[in-house]
This record gives sequence, C-alpha cells and structure tokens, in this order.
Amino acid sequence: MRRSASISRMPAMHCRRRARGLTLIELLLFVVVVGIALAAMLKVFVTATISSADPMIRRQQLAIAESLLREVELMPFTFCDPTDANVATATVAAVSPTGCASLVEASGPEAGQTRYGPANFFNNVNDYDGFSMAGIRDVTNTAIPGLAGYSASVSVAIAALDSIPAAGDALKITVTVTAPDGSAVSLQGWRARYAPNSPD
Repeated sequence: MRRSASISRMPAMHCRRRARGLTLIELLLFVVVVGIALAAMLKVFVTATISSADPMIRRQQLAIAESLLREVELMPFTFCDPTDANVATATVAAVSPTGCASLVEASGPEAGQTRYGPANFFNNVNDYDGFSMAGIRDVTNTAIPGLAGYSASVSVAIAALDSIPAAGDALKITVTVTAPDGSAVSLQGWRARYAPNSPD
C-alpha cells in the first residue's frame, strides 16, 4: 500500500517542476538575442533607405545630360559662323573666295556669346566647347526648380568617326553632370558635317 502511494505522488511532483516557467537568466538571454537580431535588421533597413535615393539622383543626372547633349547636337555645324554671309557656300574654314566672308567658326564661343538668349547666343556646336553651369538653367537663363545642387559642363573636340578622319569634319561632344552627392555622369555624342556647305 505504502509503495503504491509513493508511485502515485511522483507524477504530481514531476508536473510541478515542468510548469515553473522561465528563469531570469533565460529571459535575459532571450532579450539579448532578440535585441541583436533587431539591430542587424534595422541596419539593413537603414542602408536600403539611404541608398534608395541614389537611383533618383542617377536618373536626374541622365535626364540633364541627355537634354544638354541633344541641345548641342541640334546646333549647326558649319565652316563659318552662322551669321557669316558665306555660311551656306563655304567649303573651307578660312576667309577666302571659297571660304568665309569674315567669320570663321572656331572652337569655343565668340566674344560676348552666351548660351542664354535672346541676343548673341550660341549658334554653332563649337560654341559650347568649355561651357559650364552651376545650378541647371534653361536657355532663357531661368533656374530649374530642384536642380540647384547639380552642375553641368560641355566639351567639344575634333575626333575621328568611322571613315571620317580627325580633320574637323566630325566632333565629339562630352556632357558631364555632377550631382549634389559629388557623383558624375558623362554622356558622349558625335556630330558630323554632312556636306561642306550644309548647316545641318
């Protein structure tokens, strides 16, 4: 009888021991492990959030560079300055009977020329060589909202293009746009003289 009573008491004692819960040390270890895991996850989220602005900046740089490159490429490419009397008939970049009357087109803007109109503005691809602006502006010299931290520069150089030798009948245009974070994007385009007397 006594033996069976001790056997029946054992399961009750065993159940009491299992239902006691977490100790303070176990609870502290759990909090530490969860804290480390949360800190690692927050670091990943912070890094992702910081770098999420980069694609927007890159797209803005490309849009500015493409716009400015297109503007330069649409300008006339002639032996003479477009205001010269012989601009449509000149076959050489020189003041002569078969060349310009008085204004040979050279690299860089002529004296007093500017990108911004309405008077004495850039009128040839070569005029853009060395052009730069801090804060993006349109051709009327109006600042474009939100782009004050960007800057752009243009380089125009004589270059060979396929079968066209580097003799002045092809130009390489390089537009570089720098973002507020200091990163730079460069786009290049080429402009060829389609015919000796063609301003297009």
